Amino acid sequence: MSAIPGAWRRTAAGAGLLSSDGVVAPTIFAEMSAAAARTGAINLGQGFPDEDGPVEVLEAARDAIAQGVNQYPPGRGFPDLLAAISEHQRRFYGLEVDPETSVIATAGATEALTATLLALIDSPDDEVVVFEPYYDSYAAAVALAGARLRTVPLRLPDFQPDLEVLAASVTDRTRIILVNDPHNPTGVVFAPEVQAEIVRLADRHDAIIVTDEVYEHLTFTGPHVPLATLPGAAERTLTISSGGKTFSTTGWKIGWIHGPADLITAVLTVKQYLTYVNGSAFQPAIAVGLRMPDSFFANAAAVMEHKHEILGAGLRSAGLDVIAPQGGYFTVADATPLRGADAAAFCRAMPEKAGVVAIPLTAFVSPANRGDYSGLVRFAACKRVEVLEEAAARLAAASF
Repeated sequence: MSAIPGAWRRTAAGAGLLSSDGVVAPTIFAEMSAAAARTGAINLGQGFPDEDGPVEVLEAARDAIAQGVNQYPPGRGFPDLLAAISEHQRRFYGLEVDPETSVIATAGATEALTATLLALIDSPDDEVVVFEPYYDSYAAAVALAGARLRTVPLRLPDFQPDLEVLAASVTDRTRIILVNDPHNPTGVVFAPEVQAEIVRLADRHDAIIVTDEVYEHLTFTGPHVPLATLPGAAERTLTISSGGKTFSTTGWKIGWIHGPADLITAVLTVKQYLTYVNGSAFQPAIAVGLRMPDSFFANAAAVMEHKHEILGAGLRSAGLDVIAPQGGYFTVADATPLRGADAAAFCRAMPEKAGVVAIPLTAFVSPANRGDYSGLVRFAACKRVEVLEEAAARLAAASF
């Protein structure tokens, strides 16, 4: 077959990976990771930790395997994990989540998001509003579901959206407002007035709010505030999170989604035909993690903030302008002072020139808007302190 038809084409196009002649390009993440392997550069491109999470969580997974928890879990997830998620939401946010009807375990946050879009998009005229730059799977999943992507820009100096632009972007065609907070890749935490406007607009236009809160325990400016806690939001909000970022277990892919029971039923209807279930032995382990003492969660945020400080100091020493993050795994810096106005070219040169790998922010932006972010680069701080210190030293010594 010379041309293979199917939904894969619009998915690749949505992700910005399909050329005009129909060739699918590798993601920038694959390209830069290969460059790190080829050159021996420190990989600060992809957002996965290089050290394990709490021993209690790891031991719980080992115990589960030894005790025979190796077959299919229930379709919604093991009851103990669902109960732990419910307890966690009540403990940290005062949210009441029925573990039997209002929450399901998923193969990471990505499956939760994709299942939600596939379940709730009903027409090619449906629109999904996202904040741009956006996590790269969002555009691909929206395209796969057959909807239209509407973007609201997050720009310097603070990466907060313009409320007038946001209001103009949400219309009666908006099916879903997708909110990533704390935000990847910018590291911003949305201001209270932004959160309130999202809820107001969703109510006005009868849209569903879908939140990606995987960095909920890695905020540096105060406690995380889920949108579902705002007045009038819970009845139209689906909240997604996972254990991967909080417990440094990104490879386990244990996520979850909770919200009104009728919306959860719709998502489950689709999700059960994707992975069906996953991670039997890891589900009880994440339940242990969610019940860890408050001190664990506070320390996790403090450690990550310290890592950002080390990375930021190295970037400043190298001559980059750093935008201090408010949460999450990533620090964004402006490479323009180092003749890095083309961030993609700058990142492709960095492995040889500096021995460090990073990702241009344009990888998270729709093609029409890449010029607005052309000098910005994302660096992952979720590495061992000694790795970040070595990366900082390499950057400071580099000649760009």
